Amino acid sequence: MIRPFGEAALLVDVGDAEAAQAMAAALRRDPLPGVRAVVPGRASVLVELDVLAADIDAVTGALAHIRVDPGAVAQRLHAIPVVYGGEHGPDLEEVAAMAGMSAPAVVELHAATELRVLFGGFAPGFAYLGDVAPALHVPRLVTPRTRTPAGAVALADGLSGIYPAELPGGWRVIGRTPIALFDPDREPPAYLAPGDRVRFVPIDLAWWDAHAGPAADW
Repeated sequence: MIRPFGEAALLVDVGDAEAAQAMAAALRRDPLPGVRAVVPGRASVLVELDVLAADIDAVTGALAHIRVDPGAVAQRLHAIPVVYGGEHGPDLEEVAAMAGMSAPAVVELHAATELRVLFGGFAPGFAYLGDVAPALHVPRLVTPRTRTPAGAVALADGLSGIYPAELPGGWRVIGRTPIALFDPDREPPAYLAPGDRVRFVPIDLAWWDAHAGPAADW
């Protein structure tokens, strides 16, 4: 389904995040006249238009017939070091209780699951990662925190995420990474992009400084 999204955009509903990323990649590879930007979501693609240059009917028709190849989406694998629990993971014990597991088992399961960047949002550099193992499907906090530290690794609603800066938030924080996730002076400014794959690697707090800052594969 393709429908208007405000006065200068179209929203294309697709099956899932993989299809959304494939369509966005195809539109970036072969841009349509009048299209300014494309933004993949969890199951849709936002197509931003230059209303003075775009023929909306032509763009709509082209979108309806576009062919996408999920295999053409670039995929990078990132290893994200994480200090789990303690002051860096204040919700780990509660998540373990909700899952009916021990805290070490939660860490092992979270780190053993390769996740995919489904889409970005909420704040610059924030990537929604999914899907986590069913045992780790936990709800958001009843009362969101006014401050969640940069690098906080969290769970909510079947997804995992990493806070790119100190922000308010209601996700359950189980750990924290020392690597930077967003830098406006870098290209691209966000370390994680839709389609990328992520594995979390548990580390001891003693290794924090060794991993602090931008990742080597940015």
